[in-house]
Amino acid sequence: MNHTVTQERINRAAWEACDTFRGVVDATQYKDYILVMLFLKYVSDIWVDHARELEARFEGDDRKIQARLARERFPLPEGAGFYDLYESRKADNIGELINKALEAIEDTNRSKLDRVFRNIDFNSEANLGEVKERNRRLKLLLEDFHKPDLDLRPSRVSGDIIGETYMYLIGRFASDAGKKAGEFYTPRSVSTLLAKLAKPKAGNTIFDPACGSGSLLIQAADEVGSRDFALFGQEVNGATWALANMNMFMHAIDSADIQWGNTLTSPTLLEHDRLKTFDVVVANPPFSLDKWGADEAASDEHKRFWRGVPPKSKGDYAFITHMIETAKRQTGRVAVVVPHGVLFRGAAEGRIRSALIEENLLDAVIGLPANLFTTTGIPVAILVFDRSREAGGANESRTEVLFIDASREFTPAKSQNLLEAAHIAKIVETYELRAELERYSHLATHDEIVDNEYNLNIPRYVDTFEPEAEIDVAAVQREIEQIEAELVEVRARMKGYLKELGLDD
Repeated sequence: MNHTVTQERINRAAWEACDTFRGVVDATQYKDYILVMLFLKYVSDIWVDHARELEARFEGDDRKIQARLARERFPLPEGAGFYDLYESRKADNIGELINKALEAIEDTNRSKLDRVFRNIDFNSEANLGEVKERNRRLKLLLEDFHKPDLDLRPSRVSGDIIGETYMYLIGRFASDAGKKAGEFYTPRSVSTLLAKLAKPKAGNTIFDPACGSGSLLIQAADEVGSRDFALFGQEVNGATWALANMNMFMHAIDSADIQWGNTLTSPTLLEHDRLKTFDVVVANPPFSLDKWGADEAASDEHKRFWRGVPPKSKGDYAFITHMIETAKRQTGRVAVVVPHGVLFRGAAEGRIRSALIEENLLDAVIGLPANLFTTTGIPVAILVFDRSREAGGANESRTEVLFIDASREFTPAKSQNLLEAAHIAKIVETYELRAELERYSHLATHDEIVDNEYNLNIPRYVDTFEPEAEIDVAAVQREIEQIEAELVEVRARMKGYLKELGLDD
């Protein structure tokens, strides 16, 4: 048997497993069942692989084998594995059996998976249909994952491949289902860019206050280049929070602290009842979130909104403010994706924006192409804040803000535009060098921004106007004369045809 299993092969097999639901159940409903089943298959294959290794090592001594398995990274309770469920796939209560297996796994691994499976019900009539149809679908789902293409034992695949397959499916669900399923996913290229701009280093704590399925946190961790980091996140959607925890496990990041709750109204990552602060804070929060909690913001116990309370119908600056307040004083870095309105809207947002600029926290404004996301076709921007620029920080003497207009540099694709590696590299290099490139970037002084009344709209700072080429009048005249000569010839030919037809009167 070929022991090399490629990423593409596993991705394809996992995506094909979705055919059991596709076209019958909306992707926003069935995605959780598919991803949980992939997770269960993965941990079961790990368990089987380890059991075989131990059986060979201890020559079938069941006592020693069981003692060693009990100390494994992820103990699998007896009867709760994927293959146990596969053998029971024709049972009339298969949905109930899957639920009980997941509950047992959660209870046995509470430190890693506490409450993770509480938001999914394999016995749900609302999502999976009445008993007969539900049993049929679950039987097919178990059979879909019981294929040679999905042999996920560590001896056949690496942990990275499984994590990447998980990310691949999350991205495909976002693309396949549009806005509803895409709310928890940041495209890989944007995550990569954001992580590189945030520049996490070994030993850093990294936080995402709207972490979705955790893809951005994982990308930031990859940027560190070692395992010396600590990840933290908070996510308001229970099902998506569960995906984030499973995603961390798939990437062997067991120590990640992913909290379930509303970041803006009930931040849960605290130290001594105060907001915990981090070296790096990154996020792609929901754009212009309505009803984000403005009514409670004025009395916020953590005093996050001292610069002003953002409008009720647009929570962009609520997330930005929270991110800045959770970045370490004089050292912390923040990188956040925002809609362009954040750059220029007035009233309360204008006052908050001007306060941040006067504090000298804003380091860069980077405009990206339109149609990068499955959730929206609008162009977006990245804001980079650097707390080392504030008084007492290593960069307090830096007062300019770098503006980059990367909106025209992308690769068009069928469903959405793509940022390629070369596009990302150019943005990052320009940012790190703080370089001024014609019609691409500009280092704006504080006075320029004040003169623009704290409006950060990128065209005010980066001139992208390209003059039209000079017209060669003589060449145009020659072209006109040639066309006129051709027209005389065509008219003469037409007159001849009409004469032959007797229509020249």
